Amino acid sequence: MSDPYETTEAHLERLLGRALNSFDLPDRLVERLGTALAHSSSLHSTHHGPAAGRWRETHRHTYLLADGGSATLWELAYRLEHDRATRHEIFISKAEAALAAVRLFGEDPAAVRDFTLMEEAEGELADHDVLSALFAASAPAGAHREYAVEQSADHARRVLRRAENTDRPGEAVARLLTSAYAHRITQAFGTRQCLADGRGAGFSLYEHAFVLLDGSELSLWEVEHTATPDGRHMCEVYESETAARGAMELRARVR
Repeated sequence: MSDPYETTEAHLERLLGRALNSFDLPDRLVERLGTALAHSSSLHSTHHGPAAGRWRETHRHTYLLADGGSATLWELAYRLEHDRATRHEIFISKAEAALAAVRLFGEDPAAVRDFTLMEEAEGELADHDVLSALFAASAPAGAHREYAVEQSADHARRVLRRAENTDRPGEAVARLLTSAYAHRITQAFGTRQCLADGRGAGFSLYEHAFVLLDGSELSLWEVEHTATPDGRHMCEVYESETAARGAMELRARVR
C-alpha cells in the first residue's frame, strides 16, 4: 500500500532497494531520478495465472524531475507457483516489463506486442531489442487472466443493478464484490439469433470476472437478450456459466 506521506526520496529509495534488477538501470537515469521533486504511483494491471499462487502486478511510478522533465519506471511485483515470497523488478518501459512476464511466466507473446503498440500510440519509442526478443518468444503452456484496475466495485454494482431476473445473485455476492479492485469482461457467447415465441431473438453471454482484495476471484455471468414479450433488450445475471446458459436455452424454447 502506498503511503501518501512518504517523501519522493524515500519512495525512490524503497523502490530501488527492493528491486532485484535495479543495477540494470542506466546510470544517467538513476542520476536524474536523484533530483526528483514529486512522484505518482498507480497500479496499472494485475494478472492471475492458472497455477496455484501465481500472480503478478504491474505498477507505474512517474517522477517530476528538477530539470522540468519526467521519468517513468515500471515495476513488476510477482509470486511464482507455490511460493508466497513477493519479488520485485523494475524496467524503463512497459514493453520490457511485459517481456519479463514472458520470461517468468511463459505469458503470451501477443501480450507484449499489445504493450509495445500502446507505447507507440502514446509517443514512446519502442526498444528494437525488446521487439526482437518478443517475436522470438514461444507461446505459453497455459492460459492466463488479465484484469483492468478501474473502479471494479462500481462496475459490479452496475452489472447487478441492471439484472432483471428474480434469481440474480443476492446480497452475499454483492457484499463480496464491494472489495473488487480489478476486473475483466469476456464475451463467452457472441450474439446469436433464434426464434422465441415465434419471433427472432438475439442472445449474448458475458463473463464479468473480478479480483477481490483477499486475492480470490469471482465471476458474474450476464445474459443479454431480446426474447421478451415486446422484443425489448433485457439483461439477466447469474452466479455460474451453467445457470446462465440454462437460462438462454429456456428463453429460446419459450413459445
